[in-house]
Amino acid sequence: MKSKEEAIEWVKRCPNPMLGESEIEIRQVFEADDFGAEFTPELRAQEERLRAETAKRK
Repeated sequence: MKSKEEAIEWVKRCPNPMLGESEIEIRQVFEADDFGAEFTPELRAQEERLRAETAKRK
C-alpha cells in the first residue's frame, strides 16, 4: 500500500471475519533498508541468521 489512507480504505471493504463485532489493526511494515546507516552490518548479519533459523522450522 502506498499510504495509510489507502490501507484504511482497503480495510473498510474487508468482510468481517467474526460473527460479531471485531477490530482490524493496521500496522506499518518496514524493510531493512528503511533504517539506513543505523542498520549496521552486525545487525544485518543477525537478521540473516534469524531468517535462516526461521526458514529451517517451516
